[in-house]
Order: sequence, then structure tokens, then C-alpha cells
Amino acid sequence: MKKNSEYLLNKKQTQQKIVALTCYDYPTALLEEQAGVDMMFVGDSVGTNILGYQDETEVTMDDIAHHLKAVRRGVNQSYILADLPYGSYETPQQALDNAKILISHGADGVKLEGVREEVVKYLIKHNVEVCGHLGLLPQTQQKKIVQGKKFEQAKELIAGAATLEQLGIFMLVLELIPEELGQIISQNSKVPTIGIGSGRFTDGQVLIVNDILGITPYKLKLAKKYQDYQTLTLDTIEKYRKEVEQQVFPSEDNVRHMAKDELEQLIAWVNQGTNK
Repeated sequence: MKKNSEYLLNKKQTQQKIVALTCYDYPTALLEEQAGVDMMFVGDSVGTNILGYQDETEVTMDDIAHHLKAVRRGVNQSYILADLPYGSYETPQQALDNAKILISHGADGVKLEGVREEVVKYLIKHNVEVCGHLGLLPQTQQKKIVQGKKFEQAKELIAGAATLEQLGIFMLVLELIPEELGQIISQNSKVPTIGIGSGRFTDGQVLIVNDILGITPYKLKLAKKYQDYQTLTLDTIEKYRKEVEQQVFPSEDNVRHMAKDELEQLIAWVNQGTNK
């Protein structure tokens, strides 16, 4: 069964947690799908985690589209959410044009940051499923610090969530806000909330897949490292290098041979050519 926005809403209504992860390529999409992940985020985090960019502002529509197409090839059931990257939704029409591109490449819905009322309204009017994003906004806030710790800012985020819901978003991502604020917004929202670094009481969680696998070389408070990819992979590559240098690899198990008669015929031909 293909998971859609109604499926995700039903999980909130029945108090089942929504499981989301970022995904940037085909083999990872296959694994996330097999594991039963509800949503895959083709996020602008691809820039710093895969492409070697300094920050999210460098990510382009072409970058998102490229990785989105790869993810779509590996998905049959999970909901695919694609980020509208920095500078791609400055006007309602620009947002719609770019959202249509992402949908044509396999996105089920698009995500954008902040309370962009006219843009959100225009997208929804044209039947685009929109996910909001409040709290830390990586495209415009370079300092990765907790948002909404003070009363006035928390109040503003609650108001922003209410506005986006009234406009018709189907989901809201809450990034790096205090757990208490995440709980208040989630309890007062009719649409599912997905938290990243926003506590235990949002309707679901999303993390960057590189972080949970241990690909990310540093420790993050908001994430949990379930595997030490860095150490395991480095050990494997070093072992491969040593075996090639020591002529351990390839071994008899890794090679193919010609039939004896064919080889004899080939050697005779080579020798004949050498004697000329």
C-alpha cells in the first residue's frame, strides 16, 4: 500500500508515531523501504551530507531533482517529501513551477521553510501537498541554535504553526525547539508534526540517515548513532588496500579461467605472432 497524507494523518489520530528519515540515493531508499520507514525526506541536507557544500544555501533545484529521481526508483510504499531549496520559492509562481518539477520526478509533497503565506496558499490552491517547517530554518539561519526558548519567540512559533495549519499544510516539521514547545504545538495541531531535535512528544521523528549510521564524523545531541560507519568503513578500506599491496586480493575465489584447449590455442597464436 502506498503511504499518502491520509495514512500519515491517521497515524497521528491513532497515536502511532510516524517514522521518517532523509534519503538521497537508490540503495538507501531500498533499505529504508524494506525497514518500513513511513516517509523519506529528500532534503537540502544533501548539500552538506553528500555533496560537500558548506551549507544549505548552495543546494540547487537540479541537486534535489537528481537525488529525488534516484530515491523514487527505490520506493513503492513510503511517502516521498522533497525540499524546495533556498531561493526556489521567492514568489508563488516560482514556487509552483519548482514544486511541479519535483512532483514530476517523484515527490508526493514538498517542504518549505517559514511562514510564507502567499506561497503556501498558492501551492495548496494548485493541489500541491505542502509540509511546513518551523523552528531552526537552515536555509536562512546559519547558527544551529535552539529556537523558541524564550516566551516571545515560542509564542511566535505557536502562532506560525496555527497560520500554516489554517492555510492547509498537511504536515509540519519542527526543528531544534524545546521539548515542551514541541509538545504544545503538537497537541494543538490537527496535522501531524515531525520533530528533529524537538523532543519526545511530536507525532513523529526525522533524522538525517548519515547521522544514525555514524557516517557523520561528529556527535550530535539531537541524533543517536546506531552504527559506527566511519570506523567500520575505514577498517574495510584499509584492509582492502593491504590485501592488494600484499597480493592477497584477488585470490583464486575472485578470478575466472579460460578452458584449457582455448587457452592453448590462444598461446599458440600469440607465440606465432611473436615469431614473425
